[in-house]
Amino acid sequence: MIKNNCPLHYTLNLIGTKWKPLILFHLLEGPLRSGVLQKKISGISNKMFTQTVRELELDGLITREVFPVVPPKVEYSLTNKGKSLENILRNMDEWGATFYKD
Repeated sequence: MIKNNCPLHYTLNLIGTKWKPLILFHLLEGPLRSGVLQKKISGISNKMFTQTVRELELDGLITREVFPVVPPKVEYSLTNKGKSLENILRNMDEWGATFYKD
């Protein structure tokens, strides 16, 4: 395995997929239940949502809390490491708002 010491490469490995920045962005406002978070992300399948939140959790960017109720309640929130991406995510959103054309 080739080790890459580039900070940008590290960052892109953590948040550089199609869905990760969207999930992180929606969690900036606070914890969200699993179903609510998934509905905020248009076009993501159940399988891809589950895979993506698991990766974000493994990378230490989000936490998953399961409440012992029926039906099961699962809530996601940002960790401090995840919150540290706020400026990056908000800047990406602002850039998109500036250059996006319908």
